[in-house]
Amino acid sequence: MLPNAWDYASAAALVSAGFSAVGTTSLGVAAAAGKPDAEAATAAETLALAETLARLPCPVTVDLEGGFGRAEELAVRLSELGIAGVNLEDGGLADPAELCAMIRRVKESAPDLFVNARTDTFWLAAPRPLESALERVRAYAEAGADGVFVPAITADDDIAAVVAAVDVPVNVLFMPGRHTVAGLAELGVRRISMGSLLFRAALGAAVRTASAVRDGAAIEGGAPSYEEVNSLVSPRASRPAGGPR
Repeated sequence: MLPNAWDYASAAALVSAGFSAVGTTSLGVAAAAGKPDAEAATAAETLALAETLARLPCPVTVDLEGGFGRAEELAVRLSELGIAGVNLEDGGLADPAELCAMIRRVKESAPDLFVNARTDTFWLAAPRPLESALERVRAYAEAGADGVFVPAITADDDIAAVVAAVDVPVNVLFMPGRHTVAGLAELGVRRISMGSLLFRAALGAAVRTASAVRDGAAIEGGAPSYEEVNSLVSPRASRPAGGPR
């Protein structure tokens, strides 16, 4: 299970809840910075977040989207930080040869990084999405990818076909109402990502809480205390006298 965080606090909270690895979400990182996702505009924010997440006592994988035009440089820096892996994608369904070449360069520059190669044939509703996905994941695995990622794939037969097509671990994006963890595991999926789901859920919870305060309605429980959040960042910190809650 790979929950995806958008800042240090969200990642630390997930680790505190018992998750043994954490990834980043490109939508969450971009939206938190006031930028659109998938436009190669958040290289600085992604690297800055990785520098803080490297403090966590668990493996961390970072979404590099399409490499930001500097995949090898970023891969070397992330490896130096102790980051465990990266996602690289064929954004816009670019020629798979381009991602294959990038995978090779990244593995040469940072051989210890786990490279998860993502294809968006289902995400972007490409023609013949399964056939295209199979061609691409085979090519990416052959190029040296350590794992492959096919978000938005939902049908059991399609997932099983991808698992059977490659010898590397297959990653699937969890789709509420379409997947179960047990069902994906039975199909041979090795990694289940949550993508932007947690970030979007957090935004929804924040708006619902603010609206409840404004409207005099009951506030849903479950929010961590000031002390709990502060301890995620500084375990020895305590609330200053008269400080906010």
